[in-house]
Amino acid sequence: MTQAFSERIVQSLLDTDFYKLTMMQAVLHHYPNAEVEWAFRSRSGENLAPYLEAVREQLEALSELRMQPEELAFLESIPYMQPDFIRFLGLFRFDLRYVHTGIEQGELVIRLRGPWLHVILFEIPLLAIISEVRNRALHPQVSLEQAQARLEDKYQWLRQRMSPQELAGFTLADFGTRRRFSFAVQAMVVDSLRQDFPGHFVGTSNVHLARTLGVKPMGTMAHEWIMAHQQLGPRLIDSQVAALDCWAREYRGALGTALTDCITMDAFLGDFDLYFAKLFDGLRHDSGDPLAWAEKAIAHYRRLGIDPMTRNLVFSDGLDFPVALSLYRALAGRSRVSFGIGTNLTCDIPGVTPTNMVIKMTRCNGQPVAKVSDSPGKTMCEDEAFVAYLRHVFKVADATG
Repeated sequence: MTQAFSERIVQSLLDTDFYKLTMMQAVLHHYPNAEVEWAFRSRSGENLAPYLEAVREQLEALSELRMQPEELAFLESIPYMQPDFIRFLGLFRFDLRYVHTGIEQGELVIRLRGPWLHVILFEIPLLAIISEVRNRALHPQVSLEQAQARLEDKYQWLRQRMSPQELAGFTLADFGTRRRFSFAVQAMVVDSLRQDFPGHFVGTSNVHLARTLGVKPMGTMAHEWIMAHQQLGPRLIDSQVAALDCWAREYRGALGTALTDCITMDAFLGDFDLYFAKLFDGLRHDSGDPLAWAEKAIAHYRRLGIDPMTRNLVFSDGLDFPVALSLYRALAGRSRVSFGIGTNLTCDIPGVTPTNMVIKMTRCNGQPVAKVSDSPGKTMCEDEAFVAYLRHVFKVADATG
């Protein structure tokens, strides 16, 4: 039986999601002086307070990390990673002055405050640390063999239900860093997908695993990029346009997948005109009914005179293989689709219930920002008045969040 846990949970600065680095480069070039605040939230209501001291120990270890020459060389091989950004990463260190942890009203509390450029990389390793510390305490008996067997069952399930011709166009990526069972499990999953699902596995969001296992790093932007622009742009109504425009100027046609649900899909499409629809290669779904979202995207492209089969629709919200298969079949011949599967790949072990948690930006330059999701329960903001104003500006109907 192979141990599923390691003493040091995060062992590389690249053990993070790729979109954190792509956004970080854009922050360096466009908003180096922006100040932000972030807050941790347990969506499942699980009591994570007992793990505070273990989390703090792992945070101390995090502050010791340095970018290694071979890691910088890997980033240099990516055409749109700029030399000044790579030099900056060579100097980067996690500064624990920006992290505030504690227990309030019996609950684990984590807040981040500081320059966006220096705070941005905390999110993913912090979540991975909390997840692995918690799983180590609750499920010390779990082995890599158990996780491997579960993954092989999924391969078999999919192959039994898809014809070879149908399977030929099915692609997926690993998006499972933040809520993984452990680093060792995620590494096993990516290595197994690389070897046992060739032609269908297109990459991982985890940059460290992409480098060490020789697969493609995947990711573009996250909600924070669009949220921050609510306080960085000239007018709130122009915030999504400003975020998309700045991204296009930074990457000049690369990394062309836009995230749609920061202020609901409908509000996004109101800003995603012909200009952006031609600039961006596709869209990513992260909340709400995925098929209804896809229908809106396809109809929008058609209204703009763009063939939806020339655009990518990426699904990444709580996916498993059955949901991915149903979407793949429903959209066959109507658009190009791909799937980013997270927790269901990296924390799906019999007897284990993953914890549901997030760390989201709450303020930028001292002012509130918000995500108004297409899914009830995913809206996150500490200022109800700002959420109401955001809904009013973008004509988004009120809903329980």
